[in-house]
Amino acid sequence: MLCGAHSNHGVWCESCDADLPRLGEHHCPICALPSPQGTTCGKCLRHAPAFDHTIAAFAYAFPLDKLIQAVKFSEQLNLISQLADALVQNINILPDAIVALPLHPMRLRERGFNQSQLLAAQIARHLNVTLLNNICQRTRNTTPQSTLAWQARGKNMRKAFSCNADLSCKHIAIVDDVMTSGASIEELARTLRQAGATQISAWVVARTLPR
Repeated sequence: MLCGAHSNHGVWCESCDADLPRLGEHHCPICALPSPQGTTCGKCLRHAPAFDHTIAAFAYAFPLDKLIQAVKFSEQLNLISQLADALVQNINILPDAIVALPLHPMRLRERGFNQSQLLAAQIARHLNVTLLNNICQRTRNTTPQSTLAWQARGKNMRKAFSCNADLSCKHIAIVDDVMTSGASIEELARTLRQAGATQISAWVVARTLPR
C-alpha cells in the first residue's frame, strides 16, 4: 500500500510499518499531547476534560494521515483491520464496553459507512469486549470539524449527541480515527457521563500534535 513491495503481514510491509509515526512515550495520559516525562499536561490540570484517558497508536503525520484519509474519502476499507490492530497493541486495560463516535444520519448516507464504527467493531472482536451499537446518536448535523479553527470546534459540537442507555458505573471506551482538538470526543464523553458512565477512555488511531 505504501512502497509497493510485497507484504506477508498486511496491506503494508514491515519496513513501512517501522517507519510509521508512532506516538512518543512522553505524552499526557489524559489528552495524549506531548508532556515532560509523560506527566499530565498543564491544560488538563487546569481544565480536566470529560474523558479520563487517551490511547493513540500514532501521531497524525505522513504517511499515516494519508492512510486514514484513504479510508474516509476513498473507501479503502481494507486498511481498517491493520489500523485497528495497531491501536489494540497499545491497550492494556479493558473497559466494560466500547462506543464508536457516531455520524449524523445525513453524513452516514453521504459516506456510506462510519469508519469509527468499523474500527470499533474490529477492536471489540480482538479484545472480546462488548460493542454498544446504536445507543448514541448524533442529533445535529454539525459542520465538519476539519473545516473549522480549533477555537470554534468546541462550540460546534455542543449538544451534538444523545444516549439512550443506562451506563451507570460503567467504564466506556470511545473509538474514533483521529483526535485533533478533542472537541467531538469531549462532547460525547459528557453525554456518556450524563448516562451514568463513571470512567471514559478515548481510543484513537492517531493524535494530531502541535506544529
